[in-house]
Amino acid sequence: MYIALDAMGGDNAPLSNVKGAILFAKECKQNIGIYLVGDKSKLEKLLKKYGGEDLPIEIVNAEEVVEMDEPPSNVIRKKKKSSMYIAAKLVREGKAQAFVTAGNTGAAMAASKFIVGAAPGIERPGIAVAFPTKKEKPTVLIDVGANVDCRPRHLVYFAVMGHTYIKEILKTNDNPKVGILSIGEEEGKGNELVKETYPLLKMTKLNFVGNAEGRDIFTGDFDVIVCDGFVGNIVLKTSESLGTVIVEMIKKEVKKSIISTIGALLMLPALKRFKKKADYKEYGGAPLLGTKGACIITHGSADAKTIKNALKVSLEFVETNFNDKLKNNLETLLPEELKKIREEEYGL
Repeated sequence: MYIALDAMGGDNAPLSNVKGAILFAKECKQNIGIYLVGDKSKLEKLLKKYGGEDLPIEIVNAEEVVEMDEPPSNVIRKKKKSSMYIAAKLVREGKAQAFVTAGNTGAAMAASKFIVGAAPGIERPGIAVAFPTKKEKPTVLIDVGANVDCRPRHLVYFAVMGHTYIKEILKTNDNPKVGILSIGEEEGKGNELVKETYPLLKMTKLNFVGNAEGRDIFTGDFDVIVCDGFVGNIVLKTSESLGTVIVEMIKKEVKKSIISTIGALLMLPALKRFKKKADYKEYGGAPLLGTKGACIITHGSADAKTIKNALKVSLEFVETNFNDKLKNNLETLLPEELKKIREEEYGL
């Protein structure tokens, strides 16, 4: 088995990617190979410098890089010699079973959706993010940016993807509670998309428990919350920003007096445990669910630890036969009415 890593993607590339690949290869007990895709001369030097020459890491040369500020469509139209395009193509051709990148998020989604391609039975893949909650288990929000405009059936598919992710990968609940993000908990609240999706979700065999409000993302009362990518991306970016601001505010307050500084030192072990739960580096990255191979999109500022964990997550998806489980759930959990629409309109 091979994992294709976009070695030139991210703010700290290629150094963080090479270090992350080395860490993964050293810790991984399975026979897993890594395709390090990027500038061959640079990657060879880094592998040699950090002791990765004898590890199961192969370099695949790529002459171009998709820059962080480029239009996402460039990876398809103009950058077919880029590290991101070639890494995704390795999965499409069956030479690798997973694709990992810390590069341009929009381009990564485009590469995953249009180069790797959608899994059988999937119309639109969706990005899932696991949010930490007060109940010691995550809430998965899907979609957080892959599909800005959605129809009701797309949200139903996202619900099945999220259900499968919770059950097979995160393993926090065998019968995940599913909700739809809305402005009120009562049935009938929300915009037209929510109102039209609600009855479809009720018709499925999912454990659908109704509308979820924004605050429910962090309570842990829901395992999966579905929304369109426009709303989901706003929620994600707002949450990331809020977390950063809170940490900065706490640091400023702590420095205002000796007593608060001493209190902070006493709380340091608890703060470190909290940081680990909330740190995106621990999660590795966000999976784009519903593609033919495992596709993990991680943060642009990813360091070596983040890349290592992203590679671990991609391995979990392959080893659990996630797509086979998802295909089975699509067949057993969806209502017949939705299956007919899918077959008639898309031949899926």
